Amino acid sequence: MTRDGDVHHLFVEGIAPGARYGYRADGTYAPDDGLSFDASKLLVDPYAKELDRPFRYDPLLSKFGADTQHLVPRAIVTRDVKVAMQKPVFRPGGFIYEVAVRPFTMLHPDVPEAQRGTIAALAHPAVIAHLKRIGVDAVELMPITAWIDERHLPPLGLTNGWGYNPVAFMALDPRLAPGGVAELRDTVAKLHAEGIGVILDLVFNHTGESDRFGPTLSMRGLDNRNLLRHVDGQPGTLVNDTGTGNTVACDHPYVRQLVIDTLRHFVLHAGIDGFRFDLAPIIGRTASGFEAHGGTLTAMLEDEVLADRIMIAEPWDIGPGGYQLGNFPAPFLEWNDRVRDDLRCYWRGDHHKTGALASALAGSSDIFARNGATATRSVNFLAAHDGFTLNDLVSYAGKHNEANGEDNRDGHNENHSWNNGAEGETKDPDILARRRADLKALLSTLFATRGTIMLTAGDEGGRSQRGNNNAYCQDNAITWVDWSALDEDLISHTAFIASLRRRFDVFATFEFFTGNGDVAWISPSGETMHVSEWETPDFATLGMILRSKDSDSGNKVRLALLFNRAHTSQTFSLPGTTSWRPLSSAGTGKTTAKAEVAPRSVAFLIEN
Repeated sequence: MTRDGDVHHLFVEGIAPGARYGYRADGTYAPDDGLSFDASKLLVDPYAKELDRPFRYDPLLSKFGADTQHLVPRAIVTRDVKVAMQKPVFRPGGFIYEVAVRPFTMLHPDVPEAQRGTIAALAHPAVIAHLKRIGVDAVELMPITAWIDERHLPPLGLTNGWGYNPVAFMALDPRLAPGGVAELRDTVAKLHAEGIGVILDLVFNHTGESDRFGPTLSMRGLDNRNLLRHVDGQPGTLVNDTGTGNTVACDHPYVRQLVIDTLRHFVLHAGIDGFRFDLAPIIGRTASGFEAHGGTLTAMLEDEVLADRIMIAEPWDIGPGGYQLGNFPAPFLEWNDRVRDDLRCYWRGDHHKTGALASALAGSSDIFARNGATATRSVNFLAAHDGFTLNDLVSYAGKHNEANGEDNRDGHNENHSWNNGAEGETKDPDILARRRADLKALLSTLFATRGTIMLTAGDEGGRSQRGNNNAYCQDNAITWVDWSALDEDLISHTAFIASLRRRFDVFATFEFFTGNGDVAWISPSGETMHVSEWETPDFATLGMILRSKDSDSGNKVRLALLFNRAHTSQTFSLPGTTSWRPLSSAGTGKTTAKAEVAPRSVAFLIEN
């Protein structure tokens, strides 16, 4: 073995692609001092790109002196295959579709059974046809790298079905990618051929080794003191800014290089368009707190391979100063939970939400115009993997996580939800009609917002998780999309509003409104909204007049978006001397000078 400074290296003769290997690290075992060396533990190479089997939790993984070679996957030696570099297919302003690979495809009737639950299933013609029908610009794949179950799940008979508990940052989980990185590369190529980009949701904030009593699998056994963050002056106490038991020290030079190399790997060898980062403030954290222009975030943006990739931050963690919405460096896009909550509260009927609705529609300039910025970086969404599905949002007043085995203590308690008259499943036609109307209104509002939008797979068809708002451990029918039960009317509505977003460029524009004729806010009278109306607590209507290019005609036109959250119809007088035509999934309606907007709905009109 040769040593160059702190790096020890050797060359092993005869190793070829397909060989399997693991590491053992001998040294001092003194957890109170942050040292967790245990030569009995087989360790996975942090740079492994393929594994020979999934991780499975076993108590022996946490027991000092217990050999784990029969429990831990081996890394597989691979030969890298580069893809032809091209600009990302997806560009900001488009429609992102969040997909959990296994739940999305497990019950798809057209996908062969042997392929269900895998990355390859995403390239099946029937799946691609659905994505194109509803206008998806990019799929955002929830974690596909190798993960392990949290140790409290096996005794409950549960498994982690979402993957937010990683061990190896580069290696794909064999359950999702039995064909390894080649399977991902082929799927990406097929989606690209249809104009659909691919974004990976990556977890660099923690590892599945959890707290000091968790399993020793990789980083802990190799360099626990440096690779994971510890309380200053207390090397035996792990920082838990993630809520999962440990926090990766992303500011350490070795971790920084691993992060950059991981991102480059997925771009160079699979053609990935971009990345979404779970609990992203961790990536910018140092011992003194979050630094927007810290070393690791800066390195991600300046790397020559990554410079044109889409970067999306989930801008919060649970550590001190962990809420950083609007503070990531451009061109990072950011998940906007303010839009999520404000739009929910508006349609629930909360008071003083008219201004919040307008702010969301306009790109949240109150958040993203800091430091002189003139364009939004908002990713607008109503529901994501965490929390209620969109359908459950209008069907449950409270969470129902009993199946998770924690007596319904887990998951968020404040969901800004409503049930329309019955908690959960019902056959009452009136309640079902109200729920469908609310879903259409919510979807219409989301697709009308300025910035990038995101919808979670199945929400376009009213999927339910039976009120479970923390379903990470339900790898079963609770999370699996039941394609036979999806609402065709809702899917058609989603396809329609997605087509409007593509037809009129105003929706995908990033620049904030200037007020110089590019937007007008009107009340039902057709006049500009008065201060008293903005401040009326239960004001139920809002009109938005926009100028946009119409790709169908090539002309500049005016659009009217009319919002009515009341339970009765509302009549709007429309501005101008010309008439307006309603736009709907059924086609263009009759011309009108006044528009009657149905209860709990959004109307789209174009000026003649």
